[in-house]
Amino acid sequence: MTALRRVAITGLGIVSPIGTSCAAFFESLLAARSGIRAIDVAFPTGTESVLAGDIDFNPDSHFAKAKLLTMDRVSQFALVAAREAMQQAGLGDPSTWGGLQHERFGVSMGTGSGGAGSLDAAYTALLEQKVARLRPMTVVLAMNNATAAHLSMEFGLKGPNSTVSNACASSATAIGDAFRQIRHGYADAMLVGGAEALLNRGTIKAWQAMHTLARPHADGPQASCRPFSKDRTGLVLSEGSAMLVLEDWETAKRRGATILAELAGYASTTDAHHLTQPEAQGQASAMVLGLQDAGLNAADIGYLNAHGTATEVGDVVETNAIRLAFQGAADALPVSSTKGVHGHSMGAAGAMEFLASVMALRAGQLPPTAFLATPDPRCDLDYIPLQPRDSKGLRAVMSNSFAFGGSNSVLIAKTA
Repeated sequence: MTALRRVAITGLGIVSPIGTSCAAFFESLLAARSGIRAIDVAFPTGTESVLAGDIDFNPDSHFAKAKLLTMDRVSQFALVAAREAMQQAGLGDPSTWGGLQHERFGVSMGTGSGGAGSLDAAYTALLEQKVARLRPMTVVLAMNNATAAHLSMEFGLKGPNSTVSNACASSATAIGDAFRQIRHGYADAMLVGGAEALLNRGTIKAWQAMHTLARPHADGPQASCRPFSKDRTGLVLSEGSAMLVLEDWETAKRRGATILAELAGYASTTDAHHLTQPEAQGQASAMVLGLQDAGLNAADIGYLNAHGTATEVGDVVETNAIRLAFQGAADALPVSSTKGVHGHSMGAAGAMEFLASVMALRAGQLPPTAFLATPDPRCDLDYIPLQPRDSKGLRAVMSNSFAFGGSNSVLIAKTA
């Protein structure tokens, strides 16, 4: 049997409500500087103000007009984030690729809603504007795999190409799948991550109907998403993309790449319990299996980026799951949720939070849980309230992604 290969992380890129570069994103995380605000959405019944983590993004500054005819906002986010990741990996120019072959370089993307904005616009055109014919590119704008296709064409990546749609665990699962492709020798490099652009009328109304969205906080809309807090009221929808470059370790070394970290472990489980209610044992199993896959013990993890959505049930169940998985090491484990500042980007959340974890690993600084002034007594772990924390000597980090349908994905990175 061929030995499993080590997997290097060589590039990171992001487009988020708190920064459209990795440096700006991480600075905002450490400062607990929220990108959540109230936006006005026009519905047929009138204009309504809703909380959102939206992005001031001008596609014309990134793409030619002809190209934009075939690109939903979700693909635009992903390509801009991917350009940053590929540039950092030293792969912006194919002449610098060294021994990397296009046929051995693939794409693995996660998204929950794909081109939801284009689909919503199509319904609006048909039902409100009464158009006789939709835009000719409506299907390719809306299809979930369009982003992965755009990424492969942008960089000439001819290896494995796949799209995972697994609700909030989509991009974490996509990263894990790509990790295994490289580890088992099916690819030498993968451009991976997630993207979401779901701040449209139909999606917002659907989430409102579930009564899971946060109410505006008295301290201002920016403070409305409050993971693990006693006064939390729900999640805040957001948009964006996070992308990473993964490579076979030896291939990355041969071409002189800067290895940012090692992607060391991945696990996925399913609760088989309920469509919307999480279950602690299934989440704990994913964490334990992730540790086993990475060859680590619970005490080796120096930081955990929690799924932490700020929902009444989810935060308590995740707390219990971490205790089940980490046992005696749970009380000493620093944990935080960064969704309080960038919101919940659904299918992109796993990639965004894993990227945050890798940056924390490299910087030796742990982002806080914003607005955690009064913790819920049932959420009794070290949730790094309000202020960042230095963690010099940090060696390994874990990132949790848990989804409707009971899907759980866990990623672990180690220092290079």
